[in-house]
Amino acid sequence: MERTLIGDLKTHAGETVLVNGWISVRRDQGKMVFFDIRDRSGTIQGVVLPKSAAIDAAKETNVESAVAITGMVNARPEKNVVAEKQNGDIELQIESIEILNAAHTLPFELDVELNLDTHLDNLPLTLKAERTRQIFMMQATILNEYRNSLQRRGFTEFIAPAIVGGDAEGGAAVFRLEYFKEQAAYLATSPQFYKQIMTGAFERAFTIAKVFRAEKSATTRHISEITQMDFEMGFIKDEREVMKELQTTIQDVVKAVGETHADIFATFKTEVPLAPAEFPVFTLQEAQAIVAKEFGRTIEDTNDMSPEDERQICEYAKQKFGSDFVFITRFPTAKRAFYTYEEPAEAPLSRGFDLLFRGLEINSGAQRIHDYDSLIARIKERGMDSEKFSYYLQTFKYGIPPHGGCSTGLERFTGRMLELTNIKESTAFPRDMTRIDGKLSE
Repeated sequence: MERTLIGDLKTHAGETVLVNGWISVRRDQGKMVFFDIRDRSGTIQGVVLPKSAAIDAAKETNVESAVAITGMVNARPEKNVVAEKQNGDIELQIESIEILNAAHTLPFELDVELNLDTHLDNLPLTLKAERTRQIFMMQATILNEYRNSLQRRGFTEFIAPAIVGGDAEGGAAVFRLEYFKEQAAYLATSPQFYKQIMTGAFERAFTIAKVFRAEKSATTRHISEITQMDFEMGFIKDEREVMKELQTTIQDVVKAVGETHADIFATFKTEVPLAPAEFPVFTLQEAQAIVAKEFGRTIEDTNDMSPEDERQICEYAKQKFGSDFVFITRFPTAKRAFYTYEEPAEAPLSRGFDLLFRGLEINSGAQRIHDYDSLIARIKERGMDSEKFSYYLQTFKYGIPPHGGCSTGLERFTGRMLELTNIKESTAFPRDMTRIDGKLSE
């Protein structure tokens, strides 16, 4: 018998089917045994009647065992129908159970709330929990729609390297590797150089890249291995064109997750983000002035947004403009990456920007320097050695146009979508100072 997916069982009422999946729940009621069975497409309730040939196997079947089940698809009694639940009006009358791989006794129930360390220490099990699977189902939709949105507008995807010869950001903490012939190499902190090079070839390029940061941060906002969704585009007039493309991409992603995952937003007791036709835009100076006035605060660092600044300007933007997203522009050039463009008439401010989402920066971008001599001058101004960037600098000798781009952190974007409190919750296998799979201290 061919397998039938649980999500397709409604079309097989009155038929005997074969279902493969896992046992999510087992309930013994008198002489009957009830199961919730799940596969990649959904969940169905199954029942083993007292005189069924499957009753002995049912009593030996543990939660999370992988099984092959045959049974009849029946309509539920009207009093037992759960209208809002998938397959709430049908059930599987189980005729046989084959245990494909028996699960050991679980150390805890999957639907109980765990502290984060316990959750992370047991990921091979806790990733099976419905709440956790929903996080990464939504993350998959975010990735898919990010790609689709950019491809519809002429961006070409490429794969950026994870092993590089130097640090693209010019100074961020990096992980050093032993490479061939006793050379040093590094784990990439950004795909920046490579997407600029690809802009020279394709005009519009994007990549989904793993990047690595060796900063000794232990916060709810930072991890050591990150997934960045980056794009770069040529022939721009200024950073506002990049911001417009990013806004369209974000709006497309929000629309896709809203249409696909209304049930997940309900489970997490949050709402589809507000992404209006135009996201509010403030300069750094304007944003901090608003925060100081509206929230009665004294701004301590006028060169960058503090976490509290970010939270409060987002609160203001939502109340005033009906937007969960807000752009901040005109950061001091000295505080941005060396390749960030500064229009002389606008000095000392750059054409860089951040996008904040529900109180957290999820994206940073800018117009880039495209003139070779200007870039060399900036590198020297920062006290760096231009020879170390010779491979990258070739791009600027061969007609790269005015260009810009940005980088969105997938884990932060996912976390804020569902209003999670820690970035590790929206990272399938997080790495930080104390964790690579299990805790390093162990």
